Amino acid sequence: MDNHEVNNELPENYAELKKSANRTANWRERLSAVEELGKWNTTQTIDILKNRMLNDTVYQVQEAAYHKLKALGVDVQLPPRKKGDLLKDASKTFLRVRKSLPYGHTFEEYKEKLQKMRSDLYDTYEGDKGEEFEQWLESKWASLAREWEKK
Repeated sequence: MDNHEVNNELPENYAELKKSANRTANWRERLSAVEELGKWNTTQTIDILKNRMLNDTVYQVQEAAYHKLKALGVDVQLPPRKKGDLLKDASKTFLRVRKSLPYGHTFEEYKEKLQKMRSDLYDTYEGDKGEEFEQWLESKWASLAREWEKK
């Protein structure tokens, strides 16, 4: 089946795709599932695509779901990009991880601990920031150091 062909039955791997579309700590897997689900014009696949479009924490996944739904002829509006914390209490979590490390720790140590403690948060921001993620996270870490030292 080529990329433009749409099937009106459920894919054989529907359960697996549904699980992948909802995997919170892996935006790439969600994006891949959206791409695949967009080839199937069924109530179930459209429901999942709508859910990803409206609720995904990574805007790139929301956009992909929107484009797949439009291609299937569904009347939808692309939601605006979220501002502020992408996940509940993200700012507090960034600071909590910073405070859990010894004074004088490196950015690499911070990045590694954040990824271990909150892979969902790390993954969401990595997906949202794209190529600018590393620079953004280092800047966030540096600003947390200044905030922490004020107290």
